[in-house]
Amino acid sequence: MNDFQSLFINQLNKTSAIETSAVFFGLLSVWYAKKEKIWLYPTGIVSVIIYIDLTFQYKLYGDMGIQVYYLIMSIYGWYFWINGKGAQLPVPISRNNKQENLIVFLLFLGSFLLIRFGLELTDSNVPVWDALTSALAIAGMWLMARKKIEHWIAWIIVDSISVPLYIFKGLPLTSFQFLIFTILAVWGYSTWNIKLKLKESQS
Repeated sequence: MNDFQSLFINQLNKTSAIETSAVFFGLLSVWYAKKEKIWLYPTGIVSVIIYIDLTFQYKLYGDMGIQVYYLIMSIYGWYFWINGKGAQLPVPISRNNKQENLIVFLLFLGSFLLIRFGLELTDSNVPVWDALTSALAIAGMWLMARKKIEHWIAWIIVDSISVPLYIFKGLPLTSFQFLIFTILAVWGYSTWNIKLKLKESQS
């Protein structure tokens, strides 16, 4: 057994019930997102509330701030998916246009620089790593709330980067959750892309 496996198993044995609950509801939320079901929001909110506490305990301050942002955007996304904004209901899947891509890039860049600066004022030992995943997640959550297919691309990147981050921070079950998230995000993108191409072919 190599050092990584030993570390993972040792940390897994110390996993708390609270982390297990957060992982369960987080996975359930992503599964509902893949299925394009509104239940992704209430299950995600439960996971987010638990992770606000966990990320604070493990000094992942950027991630903690993102969890608060997730909570706000989950409430907004829940409302938008149900009510829309002068759009077809339920709100359909769509792609970004050039202007929306620019907005997302600026949102990511501004968030990264701001979070990176803020983390330098804390005792975080992973400021760049934390800022990168946090900024990508801000963009991804905004895209998901707007029901844009590009949100899956953001989550694929965030989730794959988060796997080693959470191992490093001593949260192995959360790391494993992000590995599953990565797989589900690839699957989710494929599923949504098929639906979107079918809709585009019919229009």
